[in-house]
Amino acid sequence: MYDTALLIGRFEPVHSGHLALLHEALRMAPQVIVVVGSAWQARSPKNPFTWAEREAMLRDALPPSDRNRVRVLPVRDYYNEAVWVQAVHRSVARHTQPGDRIALVGHFKDATSSYLRAFPSWALIDLPRQGSMDATTIRDAYFGATADTVDQALAPLAAQIPASTLAQLQAFVHTPHYAALQEEWRMLRGYRQAWSAAPYPPVFVTVDAVLRCQDQVLLIRRAHAPGKGQLAVPGGFIEQRETVWQSCLRELVEETNCHLPEATMRAALQSVAVFDHPDRSQRGRTITHAHYFDLGDAPFPVVQADDDAALVQWTRIDQLAGMEEEFFEDHFHMLDHFLGLTRLD
Repeated sequence: MYDTALLIGRFEPVHSGHLALLHEALRMAPQVIVVVGSAWQARSPKNPFTWAEREAMLRDALPPSDRNRVRVLPVRDYYNEAVWVQAVHRSVARHTQPGDRIALVGHFKDATSSYLRAFPSWALIDLPRQGSMDATTIRDAYFGATADTVDQALAPLAAQIPASTLAQLQAFVHTPHYAALQEEWRMLRGYRQAWSAAPYPPVFVTVDAVLRCQDQVLLIRRAHAPGKGQLAVPGGFIEQRETVWQSCLRELVEETNCHLPEATMRAALQSVAVFDHPDRSQRGRTITHAHYFDLGDAPFPVVQADDDAALVQWTRIDQLAGMEEEFFEDHFHMLDHFLGLTRLD
């Protein structure tokens, strides 16, 4: 018997495999903590539901007698495992006592489950696969349907989805988010199919420009899927005959019409960081080189949206932390890296 049993996952959405692990955790300890990952992410086909919506799915799938024994803790994706592990430890420590016997309950589905080994101070309870369902199968059936056919699309899977989760999925169809996520899902599916016959999975190289001026940063609203309407820093794919430096300056001009002399940009360059987490982009393995420029107290350069940007805006740095859920992929975390927007409490 343990004092606390833990589950860690995204639960996008909740299915029978999740519930089997949760019931095992409830059997093992009087308190169960569920760490819900990908919290405060912008909605995407991979992460369509907010952490609060996923918490409701988990709680509604349990009998009332068990709900009070479950505590749900949201944790953001830092795209840095060491930082993420520290955040999980600190979050759990707030709800446990020193010396408590803690068990981490999980299943090694594939390489994406390696995070379960990142907590050696907790007893790891590695359970066999609980049923044949996975959340990707549900999401593909869900977004591949229409508002009129979603019931039929989910019918073959319904036995492995809690009735309460099915009801939430059916209600979600009637929100504006569903159609937008469908558009993203179709775009990403076609994008991956376009290079599916390549002899090796491709690795894409991109650049991004974090441009600071008078304690504000230059952001765009993306004009197209993926991430249509979401905030991002200017950037894009490197071209064949470019260095990453040349590509960064070109993308900045193409998306924002920010025409500054190269000498000015070189003087303003503070640092360059590579963001290469394997899951940072749903388009495929994508490695970006983010360039951080600081123009200090110079006048704001004239900017205007163009190319893939629907809107370009200067945003105060002290406002960014409250805008986390609006950012495309890991762009909030790029800004966090350079500007220190979050901290581990």
